[in-house]
Amino acid sequence: MSAQTSPGTSGVAELMLVRHGESIGNVAATAAEHAGLEVIDLDTRDADTPLSARGVEQAEALGTWLRERPAGSGPQAVWCSPYVRAMQTATIALEAAGSGLALRLDERLRDRELGILDLLTTRGVDARYPAEAARRRHLGKFYYRPPGGESWADLALRVRAFLSDLDRACDGSRVLVVAHDAVIMTIRYVCEALTERQVLDLARHTPVRNAAVTRLVRDPSAGTWALAAFNEDDHLEREGAPVTTHAGDRDAFPH
Repeated sequence: MSAQTSPGTSGVAELMLVRHGESIGNVAATAAEHAGLEVIDLDTRDADTPLSARGVEQAEALGTWLRERPAGSGPQAVWCSPYVRAMQTATIALEAAGSGLALRLDERLRDRELGILDLLTTRGVDARYPAEAARRRHLGKFYYRPPGGESWADLALRVRAFLSDLDRACDGSRVLVVAHDAVIMTIRYVCEALTERQVLDLARHTPVRNAAVTRLVRDPSAGTWALAAFNEDDHLEREGAPVTTHAGDRDAFPH
């Protein structure tokens, strides 16, 4: 799927994009950056990193948002990253909403892979892999691929494939997607036909908040997408859940 479908086709009618609740990895990474450490103190692999206590609260508040959706405006299908923090967010939210929707997993919604730079802070990359830091600055954040990892352009390829399959599986439906900040930004990049500079500026200046909702709505006649909401988190404040902002994909930020 590109930014639009062909005239006369429909595909998914609406995308409700939600970043997972705060994870213990978010907390550890933010603490390490603030302390000027080189390595993030985290024992789990990225795929197995669970929600923090605050992340559980956020997922429950998301469930309230789902339960209170007006008739005919809630999701009709739910797709999710297979990473634990995303699955926990979706499962807790669906249970809190009293929803009977099945949770469908797709590995193409996983977080961007950082390869040898995994668990390193900005300081850590500069200190331990100065040649990689220089190569990243030269190539730019969108096209730089760390050894063993992915560039943002690589992520866009799997997002395009996922969205194409989703159009066939959920034709005409409203779909909730629970994933990661880089994935959500890349879905916006693809659907809204953003440029490299536009998507990275968005990621740098307005990172996706934990359990916040972004909505994209498709014009059925033209097949084009329009942004209906971005980073909405009123449901968190209403339910007394904390609002948290963690830089999930550090390659979107200045080095």
